Amino acid sequence: MDPIEQPRESKTRHLIRETMWYIVTALVVVLPIRMWIAQPFVVNGASMDSTFRDGEYLIVDQISYRFEDPQRGDVVVFKYPLNPKKYFIKRIIGVPGDTVKVRGESVTITNSEHPEGFPINESYVHSQTIGNVTTTLRDGEYFVMGDNRVVSLDSRSWGALPQEAIVGTPLVRLLPFSRIDMFPGRIESATTTNP
Repeated sequence: MDPIEQPRESKTRHLIRETMWYIVTALVVVLPIRMWIAQPFVVNGASMDSTFRDGEYLIVDQISYRFEDPQRGDVVVFKYPLNPKKYFIKRIIGVPGDTVKVRGESVTITNSEHPEGFPINESYVHSQTIGNVTTTLRDGEYFVMGDNRVVSLDSRSWGALPQEAIVGTPLVRLLPFSRIDMFPGRIESATTTNP
């Protein structure tokens, strides 16, 4: 018996239908992940040197902060409050209820647990803190600064970061290959404070 071939039009239609099915399936799977679970970002600038370097490719976890609040020491990606079309990456220094005092090269936190205040042990800082700022944070407000304080545009200049502007925290550093790691920039909470 001779093999039967489909007419050319039918093969073309089948190929188009199959291609469309793959595209729709990919969109149904990828878009929700990108919108609500994880999103890629590329570091732009030197404000987080040497924790994060210019051009590094990150995957940002967008779901964790729906179940828990950001903590002091966390690195966060957020929409810049003065221009929400821009995204910044910084480290949380102060959390709701804290009074953050930046004086020259030191950062001191005062809160209900530590009414006398305590200096933050910041081993991750690339360049010294510069500033003369005192801010008390209300519910849903965070004080953020870059690890490279000399060049960082952060809460010292534009104020508290509202929680709703926070997109997420770095989950994976994918590029460059020599610096691939999980949870880049994460530090143990015990090392962020020295009460």
